[in-house]
This record gives sequence, C-alpha cells and structure tokens, in this order.
Amino acid sequence: MRDDIRQDLTTQARGAARATLVSARRARLGSRAGFTLIELLIVVVIIGILASIAIPKFGSTKERAYVSKMKSDIRNLATAQESYLGDNQIYYGGAVPSALFQYNPSSGTTITIVEATAGGWSASASYVGTTKTCALFYGSAAPLAPATAEGLVTCDP
Repeated sequence: MRDDIRQDLTTQARGAARATLVSARRARLGSRAGFTLIELLIVVVIIGILASIAIPKFGSTKERAYVSKMKSDIRNLATAQESYLGDNQIYYGGAVPSALFQYNPSSGTTITIVEATAGGWSASASYVGTTKTCALFYGSAAPLAPATAEGLVTCDP
C-alpha cells in the first residue's frame, strides 16, 4: 500500500512538474512581443515604394499651383489695366508694384509689363519656384511668347 501511495505521489509530482514546464514555456513565448526583423524590413520597403510614387506627384502638383498663381496674377493685372485706362486714357507701362498703379502681384510672382500704349499692352509673369512663364497681350501690342492669342493667358508647356 505504501508503494501505491508513493507511486501516486510520484505521478502527481511529475504531472505538476510537467505543467510547470509547459506553463513556463508558454509564458516565455507569450512574453515575446514585437516584430521580427523581416517584418520590419518589409514595412520599410513598402513605405519606400509608396514614397517613390508620391514624391514626383507632389512635385508636379506644386508646379501646377505656381502656374495657377501666375495666371491669376496676369488676369488681375488685366483688370487693373482696364481700370487704369479708364482713368488715364492709356495703359500703365511702368514697374509693378507701384504707387501709381493699384495692383500688387502675389508674393513670389514677378510681373513685367513689356509694352503699354493707348491701344494695347503686353505682360509676362514668372515665379520663383518654377522656370515656366505666363504671358498675355491685348489690343495693338505685339504678341509676347508664349501668348499667341489676344486676351488669352498662356503659359509655357
């Protein structure tokens, strides 16, 4: 009978030891939180691919914004020129901005009035962030590249 009890106690002790080993192994595996090096490298590669797609698109978006700004400034110049013509019977032909001319271009935009007479005017716009230029001519003024049609703001392609 003592042997039976001893065998039961030994079996119980072995079972408890096995349970302790299994739970210790599970605890070790469960406490191993985080990502593997391969997983992190895959994420970095995916971010790199997305960045290589997005950055060129962002660059062209900025350039389109600069061109839109120049077009808007030229259109505003046309309105100011018509107002000046109404007051002075001649288009304004001086420097921009000026105290004599009620027009100020956007910051970074340079407006150059090339020709101004009582019969017409021509001007071009450039912006600090791009090599493109926009131009407009009106009336008897000579066409100014890239403008080819009177009254139509045209920019470099």
